[in-house]
Amino acid sequence: MKIVVIDGQGGRLGKLLVEGVKARLPQAEVWALGTNSIATATMLKAGADCGATGENPVVRGVADADAVLGPIGIVVAHAILGEVTPAMAQAVGGCRAKKFLVPMNSCGVVIAGVQEQPLPGYVAQVVEQLATSLA
Repeated sequence: MKIVVIDGQGGRLGKLLVEGVKARLPQAEVWALGTNSIATATMLKAGADCGATGENPVVRGVADADAVLGPIGIVVAHAILGEVTPAMAQAVGGCRAKKFLVPMNSCGVVIAGVQEQPLPGYVAQVVEQLATSLA
């Protein structure tokens, strides 16, 4: 099973997601796709099986993914301080994979009805929902 984790900036969320997925689903092949090289490197250090950086790896990488994890901004063009290109957002939003997105106000999107909590709490929920959906 191919799990794609996408993140930008420093890759902190991506790191936590990679660690969570590897701990909960050790059989999964985790791809770290960063919008920049720092985010990719951070996710690789966290234990991702492979990684790549930039628009084309994101566009191609999500095409056959079973699940995509990342901040809500990965489906919004120009989010994450402009690191998400329109092509990236379209590819993620349009791919067949189920998306497990973490609400991050820094992406410029506020989701009504979502209770604010620390990042590790969101990560735990996302990883558990992923595991449940793949069972």
